[in-house]
Amino acid sequence: MTDRCRLGVDLGGTKIEAVILSPAGDVLARERVATPANDYEATLHAIVGLIRSVENAAGVRDLPLGIGTPGALCPQTGRLKNANSTCLNGQPLDADLARLLKRPLRLANDANCLAVSEASDGAGAGAQTVFAVILGTGVGGGVVHRGQLLSGPHAIAGEWGHNPLPWPAIEEVPGPVCWCGQSGCLETWLSGPGLAADHRQHSGEAISGEQIVAAAGRGYAAAELSLQRLESRLGRALAMVVNILDPDVIVLGGGLSRIDRLYENVPPVMAEYVFSASLETRLLPAVFGDSSGVRGAAWLWPAAA
Repeated sequence: MTDRCRLGVDLGGTKIEAVILSPAGDVLARERVATPANDYEATLHAIVGLIRSVENAAGVRDLPLGIGTPGALCPQTGRLKNANSTCLNGQPLDADLARLLKRPLRLANDANCLAVSEASDGAGAGAQTVFAVILGTGVGGGVVHRGQLLSGPHAIAGEWGHNPLPWPAIEEVPGPVCWCGQSGCLETWLSGPGLAADHRQHSGEAISGEQIVAAAGRGYAAAELSLQRLESRLGRALAMVVNILDPDVIVLGGGLSRIDRLYENVPPVMAEYVFSASLETRLLPAVFGDSSGVRGAAWLWPAAA
């Protein structure tokens, strides 16, 4: 069974998740641990300990490893770049893990892993082109075309979160300062922290994105307006993707993807800005929810690897 199973790890800003999938894609074992804060060495050892634990639980060992991370490996240096978990930047994460675990591994951006998972057997299964979006602590994107993940010479294909908000209103310029050094990146508007910051700016209330959604559901006007601004910005940002990529399906993952009203309210906004007489691109939630990223990491290896 060992050479038929897949092992995936999703390295997030707050949690690390590992999963072992059967050849049919069934979950044989899954575990999560908290991500050590701003500590690269501790993060390495947390990943190693988690892998050993989940393999013991499934009764397998030495599986090839797929890992999803914030940021991406720079092809020119072999070191991680563009991660909002900044302790990872400049580190040879794949080489360090391969040394500690003594096994081959494949590493991809977490949004790319979401795209692989949902294009393989999720919301985008059977579609020619899938664009997958993470709306969580950060914002990212990934592209799968005809079953192949697109990466590019800079390993930034689909890196949507660090482009500016399109068609901005006067009050949206220049936009919040992003950790990357630019202003007005989509991540500063469309992430969970971005939603909370926008609500705080307009209402003076320091509450979380989850609390904003709940308050809007109770009819609280300030929270409702915050969600309407989110929907407008997300619609414009996704329309830009359609104008460039023209995907069959856009899949949303991450914490904000669980806001059900997005799937009804955002497509009409997109349609206003798409350079077409009609909008045919489907906007869908990730079938596997929070587990899409870790499943996609496991899917980085073929079944017989």
